[in-house]
Amino acid sequence: MKEQLVAALEAVKDPEIDSVSIVELGMVEAVQFDSGEAIVKLLPTFIGCPALDIIRQRVEQVLASLEGVERVTVEFIHHPPWTSERITEQGREKLKEFGIAPPPKQTGPSGEWQVECPYCHSPYTMMENIFGPTACRSIFYCKQCKNPFEALKPISVWM
Repeated sequence: MKEQLVAALEAVKDPEIDSVSIVELGMVEAVQFDSGEAIVKLLPTFIGCPALDIIRQRVEQVLASLEGVERVTVEFIHHPPWTSERITEQGREKLKEFGIAPPPKQTGPSGEWQVECPYCHSPYTMMENIFGPTACRSIFYCKQCKNPFEALKPISVWM
């Protein structure tokens, strides 16, 4: 049943980036099933993310529609902390397809980000503004194709 629950969670997309699932973002920490109750523990990408209530509702709807599930409990936990390393390779590709550069896997020696343009894959980019349309994104500019784009901020335990 656990595999069925995880497979169903693939249908729950991030409300702000609707091409990437919460599984691909690495938000799903644990899934349990006991006596008709599905229990899902999720790691928020940011504390205070305004999308958490929407994510909770979508998880409840998707899992409650499965045969044998009588109750759904969704818990947001904060340990271990979510880091951008949890994003799957498939999730990273879907972010690019959506026009958002995935977070770099590591930063440079002085802490700078090395972000590739999601459109032309050029490494010749520069940060325009650390503050993007949401708390988890920044605005970049590609010097190669001259397009502005958003990049998911790296969150790591190594920072």
